[in-house]
Amino acid sequence: MLNSERIGNEFYQNLGKLFYAVAMADKKVRPVEVKRLRKQVRQYWLDVDEFEDEFQTDSAYQIEIVFDWLQNEEKNDEGYFQEFKDFYKEHPEKFTPKLKALIIETAEAIAHSFAGKNRSEMEIIFRLKLLLD
Repeated sequence: MLNSERIGNEFYQNLGKLFYAVAMADKKVRPVEVKRLRKQVRQYWLDVDEFEDEFQTDSAYQIEIVFDWLQNEEKNDEGYFQEFKDFYKEHPEKFTPKLKALIIETAEAIAHSFAGKNRSEMEIIFRLKLLLD
């Protein structure tokens, strides 16, 4: 696998961690949040680039794969935002203004999907906006 493809896969895997952290901000991932994530991936993320994983599948599906894996592990969100933040700081060149806007839009869509944003979700989205600004 080429280095750029590896970084591309890591990019999407870290987005999966971030979006899981947003969904878990209130300590529970709801089915409507998972549904909203899948809709966002299919509607927006598949067209971002041409990266594929080792199975020749669009790398954007790594968002869902990591999100599902974390959900099945039943782990809380501690540390996943930080892992995304670390990746962001290591590879700032991967985050164009358009991608930053899409990341925020997706995070807000997940947060709004169940009874609007609560305080925990608002806090994590605020931290995300500060990071990406």
